[in-house]
Amino acid sequence: MSQISEIGSSEAFEKHLSCIPSTALVVISFHTPWAAPCAQMSSILAALAANYPPKSPPSISFMSLNAESLPDISESYDVTAVPYLVLQSDGKVLESISGCDAAKVRSAVERWMGNIGVREGKTNLPEALAIQPRPDISDAANGGTSNGTNENSNTIKDLSTYAPSASDPPTAPAMSGHAGETEALHARLAELVKAAPVMLFMKGTPSSPQCGFSRQLVGILREQGVRYGFFNILADEEVRQGMKVWADWPTFPQLWVGGELVGGLDIVRLGSYCLSLVAFTMQMADTSQVKEEIESNADFFKDYAVEKGKGGMAGPEAQKSPGTTAA
Repeated sequence: MSQISEIGSSEAFEKHLSCIPSTALVVISFHTPWAAPCAQMSSILAALAANYPPKSPPSISFMSLNAESLPDISESYDVTAVPYLVLQSDGKVLESISGCDAAKVRSAVERWMGNIGVREGKTNLPEALAIQPRPDISDAANGGTSNGTNENSNTIKDLSTYAPSASDPPTAPAMSGHAGETEALHARLAELVKAAPVMLFMKGTPSSPQCGFSRQLVGILREQGVRYGFFNILADEEVRQGMKVWADWPTFPQLWVGGELVGGLDIVRLGSYCLSLVAFTMQMADTSQVKEEIESNADFFKDYAVEKGKGGMAGPEAQKSPGTTAA
């Protein structure tokens, strides 16, 4: 039976992929220790892997990753919930499955293994028949012959040097630009990041986060007693894709303070999981300066904090659709 390789680092992930033939099917399972359905997915994959004996070189490889421990890899595959399964071959994602539907997982693996077999010619199908072109009868129907001449004319039109002139009608409708739509989206994003003094763009809502990274960041804000607005990027694909380009920050969650981007979970977690980086990370490269500022300034969180440990969503007036009601 094939083994399921537990991947513990980005380096191990890249090394594992480099050892697998490009034609092989790679099954990548994202999980977290706190999500009960992930245990069920592990059992499904173990049973499925038992159906594929090991080969050299392998035709299929099973990998298992902790989505929270390897956030860069998780974000690159757009993992929004766990368990999450990705099937890929030759560096391209073929299919992704969210949840632990055993029948769906089995069907997807068997289907793509079959497709890979076809590409490699490992099937019992007969060879394809040779295709003979049909004689061109369109000219004959119009009173011409297959060599492009016409019975009523002894001349052949040479179009090799033809170039359309300004007076010729257009051959296709003119394409309309999207500059206006882009400007409108950027204007909307500029308003959203200032909807509250502290704005969190996350997957899901504070009461129901849809990824572990968003859940952790909500916990940090609550622990620090910070009042904040939020925006569920899963409910608006235009905002989700637009923020990646406009903010030049490709992953979520994103934390904004005073209309300025702070960053994601990793940046906010620096400095003993303090939100202190909010005001200073953009200006100070040395995080030790940030820590000193917190220790010497008792009112550092005064503008955004309520009682420590009781932070949460800002009032309804600070929320922007599709955010939910305030706590």
